[in-house]
Amino acid sequence: MGQKVNPIAFRMGVTEGWRSRWYAGKKNYGDWLVEDHKIRKFVRKEYAFAGIARIDIERIGEKIRISLWAARPGLIIGKRGAKVDKMSEDVGGLVGRTVEVDVKELETPELNSVIVAEAIAEQLQKRSPYRRTMRRYAEMVMDLGAKGIKMLAKGRLGGAEIARQERLVLGRIPLNTLRADIDYGTATAILSKGTIGVKVWVYKGEKFEEKKKKPAPAPAAQP
Repeated sequence: MGQKVNPIAFRMGVTEGWRSRWYAGKKNYGDWLVEDHKIRKFVRKEYAFAGIARIDIERIGEKIRISLWAARPGLIIGKRGAKVDKMSEDVGGLVGRTVEVDVKELETPELNSVIVAEAIAEQLQKRSPYRRTMRRYAEMVMDLGAKGIKMLAKGRLGGAEIARQERLVLGRIPLNTLRADIDYGTATAILSKGTIGVKVWVYKGEKFEEKKKKPAPAPAAQP
């Protein structure tokens, strides 16, 4: 039976960078891993309105540096950086360390898989028809220049008694090609009858072009 691997983890160290960058011995590894999980969970819950697509965590000594890519960075930064300072204090109080937050604007958020998945989940919570919603967002992503998109929704779709899944694919999704730039994101729609999981894969092209073979030299002319 075929196994599905996370396309970002599959390309880690090849075309994708690590989301957490630090080194720890056996004594601190577990504690730091739990801290990273708490930070990501807190930021995504408290600042979901800003459209956060990616969270990177870097540790330098006792200091933690958090890099955020958001669709609406102004909502996090606030007037003269007041809100981002509060975020640093809140996260620092959560883990008991000095925290520095760097907020970056996400380029073309409409092509980001996390933003698209969260938008679909939000529409499903508003009781929008799931097939029409998935088709609308898939066509929008393709119109903006994506090479391919794949969507998967699982749960009690449309309030059905038995959970099932709905799948939609437009264009190409070369999951086994390491040089392919494939963005992957998930979201969860919470409804009164249960939850619906949404997964989105977006293929944006290749990170680097395949190296062309040099033509063989022409044979020397015979005298």
